[in-house]
Amino acid sequence: ARADWKEGVKKKQVGVSDMTLLSQITNEAINENLMKRWLNQEIYTYIGHVLISVNPFKDLGIYSETVLESYKGKNLLEMPPHVFAIAEASYHHMNSYKENHGESGAGKTEAAKRIMQYIAAVSGGKSSSIQEIKDMVLATNPLLESFGCAKTLRNNNSSRHGKYLEIQFNDQGEPVGAVITNYLLEKNRVVGQIDNERNFHIFYQLTKAAPPEYQETFGLQGPESFLYTSRSGCLDVDDINDVTDFNETIKAMGVVGLQKTEQDEIFKMLSIILWLGNVIFVEDDNGNAAISDGDVANFIAYLMEVDGEALSKALTQRVMETQRGGRRGSVYEVPLNVTQANSVRNALAKSIYERLFEWIVTRVNKSLEARGVAQYMIGVLDIYGFEIFDDNNFEQLCINYVNEKLQQIFIELTLKAEQEEYVREQIHWTPIKFFNNKVVCELIEEKRPPGVFAALNDACATAHADSGAADNSFVQRLGFLSTNAHFESRGSKFLIRHYAGEVLYNIDGMTDKNKDSLLKDLLDLAASSTNQFISHTLFPERIDPNSKKRPPTAGDKIKASCNALVSKLMQCHPSYIRTIKPNDNRSSTEYDQKRVLHQVQYLGLCENIRVRRAGFAYRTTFEKFVERFYLLCPKTGYAGENIWNGDSVTGANEILRHNNIPADEWQMGTSKVFIRHPETIFALENLRDKYWHNMATRIQRAWRAHVRYKHECARKIQRFWRQNKYNIGYLQMRDYGNQILGGRKERRRFSLLSMRRFTGDYLDIKNGSGFSTMVRNAITFRSGEEVVFSMRGNTLVPRPMRSSVPSPRTFVLTNQSLHIVVATKNGKMVQMTDEKAISLSVINSASVSSMRDDWVVLHLDNSPDGDSILSCYFKTELLTHMLQQTNGRIKVNVNPQIQYAKKGGKSVTMKFVKDEKIKHDDVYKSHVVHVPTGEPANSQPFPSCPVKPRPVKQSAPRKAPGPRNPAAGRTSAPRPTPSQVAAPAAAPMAQHTTMASPMAGSQASRARAAPPAPAPVPVPAPAAPSPPQPAPGVPLFKAIYPFKSQEEGEIAFEKEDLLEIVEKDENGWWLARKDGKEGWVPSNYLEEYTPPRSSPPPPPPVARRAPPPPAASSQPSVASVASAIMPNGLGLGPPAPKPMIPAKPSAGGKPSVPSRPGGVASTPRAPPRPGSAAPPNAAASLADAVSYPWYIGQSLHLSYFCLIK
Repeated sequence: ARADWKEGVKKKQVGVSDMTLLSQITNEAINENLMKRWLNQEIYTYIGHVLISVNPFKDLGIYSETVLESYKGKNLLEMPPHVFAIAEASYHHMNSYKENHGESGAGKTEAAKRIMQYIAAVSGGKSSSIQEIKDMVLATNPLLESFGCAKTLRNNNSSRHGKYLEIQFNDQGEPVGAVITNYLLEKNRVVGQIDNERNFHIFYQLTKAAPPEYQETFGLQGPESFLYTSRSGCLDVDDINDVTDFNETIKAMGVVGLQKTEQDEIFKMLSIILWLGNVIFVEDDNGNAAISDGDVANFIAYLMEVDGEALSKALTQRVMETQRGGRRGSVYEVPLNVTQANSVRNALAKSIYERLFEWIVTRVNKSLEARGVAQYMIGVLDIYGFEIFDDNNFEQLCINYVNEKLQQIFIELTLKAEQEEYVREQIHWTPIKFFNNKVVCELIEEKRPPGVFAALNDACATAHADSGAADNSFVQRLGFLSTNAHFESRGSKFLIRHYAGEVLYNIDGMTDKNKDSLLKDLLDLAASSTNQFISHTLFPERIDPNSKKRPPTAGDKIKASCNALVSKLMQCHPSYIRTIKPNDNRSSTEYDQKRVLHQVQYLGLCENIRVRRAGFAYRTTFEKFVERFYLLCPKTGYAGENIWNGDSVTGANEILRHNNIPADEWQMGTSKVFIRHPETIFALENLRDKYWHNMATRIQRAWRAHVRYKHECARKIQRFWRQNKYNIGYLQMRDYGNQILGGRKERRRFSLLSMRRFTGDYLDIKNGSGFSTMVRNAITFRSGEEVVFSMRGNTLVPRPMRSSVPSPRTFVLTNQSLHIVVATKNGKMVQMTDEKAISLSVINSASVSSMRDDWVVLHLDNSPDGDSILSCYFKTELLTHMLQQTNGRIKVNVNPQIQYAKKGGKSVTMKFVKDEKIKHDDVYKSHVVHVPTGEPANSQPFPSCPVKPRPVKQSAPRKAPGPRNPAAGRTSAPRPTPSQVAAPAAAPMAQHTTMASPMAGSQASRARAAPPAPAPVPVPAPAAPSPPQPAPGVPLFKAIYPFKSQEEGEIAFEKEDLLEIVEKDENGWWLARKDGKEGWVPSNYLEEYTPPRSSPPPPPPVARRAPPPPAASSQPSVASVASAIMPNGLGLGPPAPKPMIPAKPSAGGKPSVPSRPGGVASTPRAPPRPGSAAPPNAAASLADAVSYPWYIGQSLHLSYFCLIK
């Protein structure tokens, strides 16, 4: 038959891809199906899980990355038959069932390479060590191909050795290491090949592409210059580029970790072998062998680093030693003839190459050692297949023996073991007859009765000196095997009926090849080399003349290694790739039906199909089945967890029945569950995968909801951060200031407010107008000087012959200096002067007292004017900014008394005395400061008030913006609401003209928007009804702190006041009633009140004193703010504390803004804004001013001009 393969034409699916579906199961039907598919460029066909590959002898482009990707994660039925599908099934089975796999009987190097390519591509792991393992595993292919493959008559890249590669994986399915085992290197090819074949590829690569340094050092020339590479007459191959392959070999050596020095030694050994082939022997006058060209021998001695005379002697003479009674006898030097000398030369060359190849494999294995714990493995066996030549000798016997053992594994695991398992598991089964080749394996390897290898060893042992006599002895011993039906003796030949056919072996020279020993003369020569690679690495053994132990023969070695291989493969779950040659001419268009039919017969494909069709495609123990598929039944699995507590047999039944698997599709054995068709197990696997996909979808949905919630929270946090980020720096500065004086100085109550912030530039010197502009213009700022703090205060001014007195000043602190600005009158104008600029670098320390005063002494270095004494309400903040600007260099001293230096260096002591008569500020007189008692030094800031709830109930309609009362919506008749409580009437407004202010417009708008205040209520008559008494059971709470309301809807109270709680909210704000008014109060300011038993009932409520008349605006007047912030004014003297009476009109004629009842200077709920320094009981105008810092600077500027008018 001829194939007409046209590229680019879409193929039709012909034949059956799985031959278990053939209508007729005969060898002829199998052959016809394979031919149809091969002619259609479909070279792969299944028999169950066994892959049949028919060699196309051309590149079909079916191993690309695209094709590889298409097989990832697919089962055998989802994609057309392919070697990638077998590799995917093995890798998936290893990961899923945690079983080792062996790709046994692949037979072709190409199939093994594709399996390695696929596993390296699909296995997980992106780390450098795992990727390094993958690269090295793939690099072993070109390296071992160069040293182990050669051109034969049938194949241009024929494996002339067996290789078993174990790829080791961790429990994550990632490759962590590999091990290579070498079998049956055809070392005879080194010294001779038949016509039109070649030596190993590496010799042609080296002679054609060796770099100049190798050519000069090793004397390398073209392959035609060496006997070992030119004898067969084939130097080039059409589809092989030796130069390119040499570069790939060098690259692979680097990948697997061979150093440059190791590479040099490898190529030196190859050069020695090539030059050994050029040693020509001639007969001398005595008929003995002599070297025709001594220069060649001397050059080889130079490469081997041995004596030239010793090399020539070892090649032409043999040392014989006689023994008598266990004692050493005489030593004779026996000359060799030409034939014997050629044999010795060839033996040395073969030994060097074989040992070099074994060393390369060992060295590669060292580089491939596992980088972690190896849990599982996938093995790939690549060994040349069954061989039948015209002249078959010892090499073919060994190769065919190994193939018989591999066939036996195939029979044991796919035919014999399967049927035995059905019987053992009591499964209904129709036995299938098949040929078991175990008898052939025993014929070759058995010791009792002796097989071929045993007879060969006996012949070598009895006639070891004469190879001819040994061969004759072997022929005699083979006569004992004539009773075996699979053996036939034919004189100097014998025939063995292998599973693949009859093979006639030639006995001539078998005994010598079986000895596999090197002459003692050659071993001594190698040991004498000064090259450590030769004397210690390649030839490390030393002969013990007194040892009587027979060294192992070649037959012993191959039998031991083959049995070890079989033991490994029997422990695996093997997948098979059976390769078939369509013709012997390497033609891509010729299909030899007779040749293929013979291979189909001896491979046992027909029996394999019968067993597969009659048997069960899948079987596993009950425990493993339940562990694998418990997810598919609600009785065995829930939420991804195995919840089955019964026996495994019942669990397996539940899973199969729940998924509606037909009863004829599965059977239960005694310990395993059997499933007939692979489609069923693939369906179960698909359901299992979908379960995890569904669970993954649920997790993704929950995760997306979680991420959405996190983003929402992040946006809330960001929104809050943007609203408050500027305050955080102020709070951090405040905390730093508290650390400076914490525990050493009594505190002002104002300093303990939870909302106290170190704002810094209270006078807005940097950006403000009016007064701020005057101060800014008075100071000559240096380059880079920035304002960080500004505040009003006092400084001690010396007077002639009298004590110093405090005088008002403005303090402006920059990042370089402290400026003290004084305001003086020049007629009717005010002039600002930078009285003193103190560089921060000259301030070495600062002193404050341990009491609650406001004095600070700055100790200066070498100042002629002495130290500076300042009085500032925000002294702690002033010191904090100084320390921050100087990186903490200034030392802060806290003492009961302060010593400072006056002008001229005179030392003065400032004393501090506690004086309870002083109610608010301290009083300075003649170096003595009278100070009221402050809060304890270890006082902590008051707790922050919780966020109050919304004042309007859910059922109540939301009111329009503007002043509102949260309790106004309540409808209880006996409960008065704030709208029913009497309120003061507005005082008549005098007509005044005031200076224009940037805030005037906003204040006026607030005044216009506010509703008119109700008229004042007169004192009630005695007969007026009193407010209703609290109902029995209504809880009363006593105030433990005073609280001043700051927002509408809150009510103020003093310490010890009693309040009736109407409603408690979980967020810490309670709705309370006091004196008939309802409003919100913080719960942490109250404690439950238990009235004494003998206390009389509470008196009726008295009339409340009328509050001050309201102004048109709810904001404090600029005059009241100025009087609070600047208690000393501009030399006008500090105002005395006054009771809450209606405020008088300001100097400009505009009525002042009344304060809301109850200031907040002493409450921890609503701290004043920085910029106010009034004592806790100062006027309400100060409270309002510090509560609204955004207009402090402007109101200060305006108040200043109002005062001086």
